[in-house]
Amino acid sequence: MEFSNSLIHWYLQNKRDLPWRNTTNPYPIWLSEIMLQQTRVAQGLPYFLSFTDAFPTIFDLANADEEQVLKLWQGLGYYSRARNLHATAKHIAFELNGEFPPTYKELLKLKGVGEYTAAAIASFSYNEPVAVLDGNVFRVLSRYFNVDSDISLPKTKTEFQQLAQEVLDKKNPALFNQAIMEFGALQCVPKNPDCNSCVLNSSCAALQHKKVSELPVKTKKTKVTNRYLNYLILKDSDSNYIVQKREGKGIWENLYEFPVLETDFLLSEKDAIDQISKMQFYNQKPSEILILQNEITLHKLSHQHLHIRFFELRFSSKLPDSKPFTAIQKLPFPIVIHNFMVANYCNSL
Repeated sequence: MEFSNSLIHWYLQNKRDLPWRNTTNPYPIWLSEIMLQQTRVAQGLPYFLSFTDAFPTIFDLANADEEQVLKLWQGLGYYSRARNLHATAKHIAFELNGEFPPTYKELLKLKGVGEYTAAAIASFSYNEPVAVLDGNVFRVLSRYFNVDSDISLPKTKTEFQQLAQEVLDKKNPALFNQAIMEFGALQCVPKNPDCNSCVLNSSCAALQHKKVSELPVKTKKTKVTNRYLNYLILKDSDSNYIVQKREGKGIWENLYEFPVLETDFLLSEKDAIDQISKMQFYNQKPSEILILQNEITLHKLSHQHLHIRFFELRFSSKLPDSKPFTAIQKLPFPIVIHNFMVANYCNSL
């Protein structure tokens, strides 16, 4: 009890004032939890405010076009979260009459809702005594109890879930869950935590054994694939452009992009232009090929490093299905392409 009481006391004095903490309504709580997966609060908060402004209720989100949802999500990454969010909103609105399932087990059945998110909603909205387990909780528990099991292994998750459930304050599960996550986010941080000012320092096993920097243990390395993308910005005689939607599984599903030449390795500028000049587009060849940046843009995803370059191909006639820039900038693009468009085209309009 000393552990949970200390965490709750610390939380009540140090917690951040965040909008999803001032309600038990499962809709904003669910929205925030999905957004904050793999995302820091500082980055996710503006998106949360934009979403709740555009979609005040689950019905508003359910009735929105997917492109509108993806456009608002643009820049948060992991776009499958947005697609699952939209699908789940439709399910809740149209099949459950707008009512979220009220228990952890039922919440787990929702698309895009895993054990952590289900536990968060169940405890925050319905005060169900089920412990949350995210990266912050892993770190706090592993250090405080000196658990050196490898958290990249599935069996270790079960071990930590049982431990989290044991220390959970069953009378105040929502408050405790918020407290331990906030403690990991603000106090027991991954690198160089200020252990001298920590309310748990007198009983923290990792501090006593000088192992704070070693915990939690995670040995599994993510394999990273390099990809080389040469984006071709086709500009016709009307100064309109060609864009296409990415379909099928893979990165950026249902987002838009310019036509792309993907190669197995990084081409020199000369070799890239030589390849592009041999290509035909709608039975036409470009009259001019421009390199729009001198440096390769490196865009890092969780399992892929994208090496990106942009070329502008100018045509002396109109291209079919081309669109004015004012129209395409309203579409959802991967953030790396959106940023390029803003830097190179928006100011010229």
